Amino acid sequence: MTGPSHSGLTIARMEISKAETQRRLGVIERQIAARAERMTVTERAKRRRHGRSASSWTNADERLLQQHLAGLALARQGEIDALTRTLDRQETAIAEFLARDRVSAAGQ
Repeated sequence: MTGPSHSGLTIARMEISKAETQRRLGVIERQIAARAERMTVTERAKRRRHGRSASSWTNADERLLQQHLAGLALARQGEIDALTRTLDRQETAIAEFLARDRVSAAGQ
């Protein structure tokens, strides 16, 4: 049986690991969004040829951005899925650990 301090350290390590996985998933999502926006701005600027006087963001720009987002997310889908599965496992492990810890604490 584990003591309260050991349980606290274990759950803290589990939470830190989960937070790191969430951080990595967030980094990937931000990278995809930034890349899609850069691609959209570059492509639309080449088509317009109006420079700085052009309107800022149109419906066509939004559609193009969504297409780029979908393509980039698809390209990194394996990495995103792996991190999502890891996150699910970590959340399940934390919930099970906490449930076991409560049962063992109640039994004492």
